[in-house]
Amino acid sequence: MTTNKQQPRIVVEQQFFTFAEPPNQMLLESGARLGPVTIAYETYGQLNTNRDNVILITHAFSGDSHVSGYLPGDGEDAKPGWWDSLVGPGKGIDSNRYFVICSNILGSCMGSTGPASINPKTKKPFGLDFPMVTIGDMVDAQKALMDHLQISSLLTVVGGSVGGMQVLEWCVRYPEMVRSAVPLATTMRHSALAIAFNEVARQSIMADPNWNRGDYYGKEGPDLGLAIARMIGHVTYLSDEAMRQKFGRRLQDKRDFSFGFDADFQVESYLRYQGSKFVRRFDANSLLYITKAADYFDLVDKQTTRESLHDLAEDAIKFLVISYSSDWLYPTYHARELVQSLKRSGQDVSFCEIEANCGHDAFLIPDERLSNLISGFLEGVPND
Repeated sequence: MTTNKQQPRIVVEQQFFTFAEPPNQMLLESGARLGPVTIAYETYGQLNTNRDNVILITHAFSGDSHVSGYLPGDGEDAKPGWWDSLVGPGKGIDSNRYFVICSNILGSCMGSTGPASINPKTKKPFGLDFPMVTIGDMVDAQKALMDHLQISSLLTVVGGSVGGMQVLEWCVRYPEMVRSAVPLATTMRHSALAIAFNEVARQSIMADPNWNRGDYYGKEGPDLGLAIARMIGHVTYLSDEAMRQKFGRRLQDKRDFSFGFDADFQVESYLRYQGSKFVRRFDANSLLYITKAADYFDLVDKQTTRESLHDLAEDAIKFLVISYSSDWLYPTYHARELVQSLKRSGQDVSFCEIEANCGHDAFLIPDERLSNLISGFLEGVPND
């Protein structure tokens, strides 16, 4: 007989690490220097005596370090972290066994240094004075955090979407630290389609008169442009089938059309709600910077001087590559190209396409199949 025993409420605390104090600022890929840099992060579980049971989770573009559990002061009706179904005691990423770290990316607005942070030179928010950052810069900042925590070996790095890009960048930049990697719903580089959607989102923000070339802090911000950008992005995260099942052509609290520009359809109302909700928690400039970093990401083009996955031949990393059947932002053929590239460099690669009709965001939805895949994969990762 099963019981509905309520799980204990896991409370975690956001922590902060600051480095790159002047004159030792962080050197970015663009050649610019940035400092001081603050990284927000959370940890789950206990570090073992060998300091080798570490799992680094990398989040998607608008995510944060709060991957699981609850923060102090969260009310009873608060939602847990964004991957609470996967991370925690006895779950797919078991915090009873592993020491789990998730940090907020450089350029974000969820605790780490980004365009909304105070520029030490002007004592005002950076705005567009914030230097352009790349996925590689984000990973370098995470590496500085690992050094601070005295961690030199990562059991695995796992993340989806832009988080998956960070996973791959970790393998390229610091392969000696990474024993295994789980990139989900991601790509080695953006397609023209993905770049196009990001550009439309950016233009919607920059066309908002309240954007004021990024100098809107303390004033009315580009809320309409940011909301539209989120609406555009949200369409790419779903699938045709998911939208058909969830909305179809059903009307929103009406029996007939308005014969105007109200939100007649449920899907219109849903997108407007998602846009307005996003405005309350995210910074428009951060969206500009992070989407541009994702567009710049490229581990295929050998015409550049940057590292690529072809350079992994001498480093043994165990990979689990996961895609979703209905993901049209990063379709399964992107994952297959990644698998082929890894195999050519001699890596130990497993691949799974999960059947799901939810679209790109499927990796964020509770799924026992994903938990079982990752927990089984971790069991097979050899000790140092």
